[in-house]
Amino acid sequence: MSPVLAGVLQLLALMAALSLAYVPLGTYMAKVYSSDRHLRIEKWIYRGIGVNPNVRMSWPAYLRGVLAFSAVGVLLLYLLQRLQGVLPLSLGFRSIEPAQAFNTAASFVTNTNWQSYAGEQAMGHVVQTAGLAVQNFVSGAVGIAVAVALVRGFAATRAGALGNFWADLVRGVVRILLPIAMIAAIVLVAAGALQNFSGIHAVGQFLGGSQQWNGGAVASQEAIKELATNGGGYFNANSAHPFENPTPFTNLFEIFLILVIPFALTRTFGIMVGSVRQGYAILATMVTIWVGFVALMMWTEFAHHEGALRLAGGAMEGKEVRFGVGASSIFAVSTTLTSTGAVDSFHSSFTGFGGGIALLGMMLGEIAPGGVGSGLYGILIMAIIAVFIAGLMVGRTPEYLGKKIRTREIKLAAVYILITPALVLVCTAVSMALPSARHSMLNPGAHGFSEILYAFTSASNNNGSAFAGLNANTDWFNTMTGLAMLFGRFLPMVFVLALAGSLAEQQPVPVTAGTLRTEKPLFTGLLVGAILIIVGLTYFPALALGPLAEGLAS
Repeated sequence: MSPVLAGVLQLLALMAALSLAYVPLGTYMAKVYSSDRHLRIEKWIYRGIGVNPNVRMSWPAYLRGVLAFSAVGVLLLYLLQRLQGVLPLSLGFRSIEPAQAFNTAASFVTNTNWQSYAGEQAMGHVVQTAGLAVQNFVSGAVGIAVAVALVRGFAATRAGALGNFWADLVRGVVRILLPIAMIAAIVLVAAGALQNFSGIHAVGQFLGGSQQWNGGAVASQEAIKELATNGGGYFNANSAHPFENPTPFTNLFEIFLILVIPFALTRTFGIMVGSVRQGYAILATMVTIWVGFVALMMWTEFAHHEGALRLAGGAMEGKEVRFGVGASSIFAVSTTLTSTGAVDSFHSSFTGFGGGIALLGMMLGEIAPGGVGSGLYGILIMAIIAVFIAGLMVGRTPEYLGKKIRTREIKLAAVYILITPALVLVCTAVSMALPSARHSMLNPGAHGFSEILYAFTSASNNNGSAFAGLNANTDWFNTMTGLAMLFGRFLPMVFVLALAGSLAEQQPVPVTAGTLRTEKPLFTGLLVGAILIIVGLTYFPALALGPLAEGLAS
């Protein structure tokens, strides 16, 4: 079987699996966030943290819950790393240095999982499980909660309240992420992924000698890091490591985990706003962009004229022979079009255009399908912008899901889409101006610029993947990427929740002959075009200096 055909068949199998999970999972999540009933274990949690899950929160109260919970998470994870040297099961690893501990705490709390360290050489079992794995669950649940709050804003009728953050957070963990992650971890263990708490031991090599390896709760962390679109890796090689990703089956299964909740949330959205067809329109937009990017990535990585690359079946540098170009391309697109950041190949070794496609996927705002929760609220913001553009064309006040898009709503949406580009471009420009930051680049020229551009694009969009040539373990990059992750995560949430509150206060307007039908294919096309044009105009100069220049020169 040719490598191209194998890649296409894997793509079709993945799409079939996602299609089968779409309706039941999307419907189930809608019931979870619409129910008034609390499970017994949830009631115990509410008593333990001292909150009333039945209190309806306005958007400022909901936001305070998000920020307070996340701030405590950053502090606890920072302290856990700083105290690692005296903790049990530390495997002899020393405490993490302050700048790196801050960076890692910000990274995992913001659902980014950017790592400036080699996991198996820095983190003991307690930090990995009680620190990083816990944040994998709760940071994903926070993203879903914010998305659900925005959906409630569209569905509400002059209510003003967006639900209860603590109830949404706990339900996301207990009823959605934890059960699915447990099943996924069992599948990964059965397929050969590692799961233990062993210490460091010697492992023999084929050519003689030995290496030092430590075990760990790898399968369980791999399951939730993919399911909640966290990323990161127990080992430095991430999902290219055979202990994390042993076979082509587990590789495809992990891609499925990355995509299944973000795609299914569009059905949750449709059910909660009372129109499943609206959910299908958003889904169609996501799928169009995702499939288009996968096709482009496969084309750039398979199509080469050099003799060595033709014999290898494509650009195999930096890719696992176990997976090949096709599976690596699907993984790379899926991880950069979501906020996952897990990798089964080194993006820095992709072709110039291939690296540019991965960059552009993050620059879109990771909305096709995006991270758990963040992808849905990101694309709904873009839908508001698209409706506004359509309203300008016909001279009519725009409406979306029965809510008028007034001056206040469009200002909130506009500020939302400006935050991340500002962080990416300003931080990249400042870093390129500093000799100490440029010394962290392994490669000169266009690829070296792409390394820094990729780092801040990944951090600001809460992705977590990296171009491996950049030495990010410096005080400058640990501090600046940490700040970029925090601002890139929580500043947009401020405007999402403010927008949700503004929408929730409105009385729905009736549909008329002049109302733009946002459930139709025409709107899907308009939304895809708006996303690509807005991002293209924002980032094209930076892309031209980096991956485009490199691709044209090769």
